[in-house]
Amino acid sequence: MTEQPQRADVAPAGREESLAHLLGGRGGAVDATLPPAAFAVGWLLGGNSIGIGSAAAIGVGVLVGVVRLIRGERPRAVVVSVTLVVAAALVALHTGRAADFFLVQLLSNVASALLWAASIVIRWPLLGVVVGVVVGQKTRWRRDPDLLRAYGVASWAWVGQYVLRVAVYGALWLAGQTVALAVARVALTWPLQAACLAVSWWLIRRSLPADHPGLRHARLPADVPTDAPN
Repeated sequence: MTEQPQRADVAPAGREESLAHLLGGRGGAVDATLPPAAFAVGWLLGGNSIGIGSAAAIGVGVLVGVVRLIRGERPRAVVVSVTLVVAAALVALHTGRAADFFLVQLLSNVASALLWAASIVIRWPLLGVVVGVVVGQKTRWRRDPDLLRAYGVASWAWVGQYVLRVAVYGALWLAGQTVALAVARVALTWPLQAACLAVSWWLIRRSLPADHPGLRHARLPADVPTDAPN
């Protein structure tokens, strides 16, 4: 493949790959769906036993964590993921309602939607924060009005992703649909994340001026030609 690092229209592949890696990539997203699926299977096979479902989920979560450690992932990230599975199981065991295993995930998506929306309002769009870390810009991108605007627009795709999950998970949780929640968790993890990456890149590309050097090259106001449009 021909490398053209100075052009904005070749940046998406690198950006998406880096961002996906930062978020755990396809492997990480798929791994996250295994404990909920194990809970639903254990719950069904165990005669609607939350204890058996929880044991299955925690067992699979620990196994996935060990595999991730062997693959060289950060121990802290692995510990957090296993802790979330244990927390979800404890909630379900405490309430005696199998669907409550998915309550932690539902609430985390509510928090994420609010956080991403707030970041746009205060002009610190989280997509820019994440990409800035990935490409080594830190906060330099905020001094580029075009990048700041593009990241703000594209971050709404991430808000939409979390809102969609909240709507689906919330409806199924209220109805007590444990198996459907497990299916929705799988369907709305990696496939939705991939779609969100594609949409957010499309929004960035439409928002940036044609002469912008790309995500890796923040352009400060002093660098913009005097005859360039604002």
